[in-house]
Amino acid sequence: MEVFRSFEGVKALNGVSFDLRRDQVTGLIGPNGAGKTTLVNMMSGVDFPDSGRIELNGEDITSWTAEKRAHAGLARTFQHGHLFDRLSARENVALGALGVGARAAAASATADELLERFDLTRYADAEARSLPHGEASKLGVARALAADPSFVLMDEPAAGLSEPEVPAFVETVRSICRDHHVGVLIIDHNIELIMELCDYIVVLDNGAILTSGLPAEVRANPAVASAYLGSVG
Repeated sequence: MEVFRSFEGVKALNGVSFDLRRDQVTGLIGPNGAGKTTLVNMMSGVDFPDSGRIELNGEDITSWTAEKRAHAGLARTFQHGHLFDRLSARENVALGALGVGARAAAASATADELLERFDLTRYADAEARSLPHGEASKLGVARALAADPSFVLMDEPAAGLSEPEVPAFVETVRSICRDHHVGVLIIDHNIELIMELCDYIVVLDNGAILTSGLPAEVRANPAVASAYLGSVG
């Protein structure tokens, strides 16, 4: 992948290029306005680059719609949920599976499995709009995973989680990546979560990659430490 995108003459993404791997959690960090969500929009088909190329499993998908990308194995979550508020939690997750062609019985079974994995079973019959913010964030992740993707793009999936809930969330994402051969890209402002969860980290600044590497390498980078990590570690 290498993409360029400008808005009214401002370069939002300027030659951003990196690869995602299956069985790996990749973190994407940077300050507000760095281009993180714009990049995920490009990758998922919500928006399109001015120039460049995006590939999925070796195939050029740059011009594909979001729906076609989803059917090919690319799923995403949104920063603010995008849930069907008046449907139950179970129905929301089942729709993720139905959207890629699963039969009703299989979709329901997938929903129940994922609700249990994300500790959401007690909300199975509750309308999505009634869930606390942190639980709604987890529900968005469960719905994305119901599509059985090869890769999932997560935009602040831990938003609203309390500190005690974070370790369980980290382990759940790791286990899904490991057990289902899924590649994960995650944006989050919780730097400790990113450092704990991710196998590899990409740092954006002003629409370009400032640095990338293993968590320990990124943490030790002076430019990253002063700009984004502050006194962490």
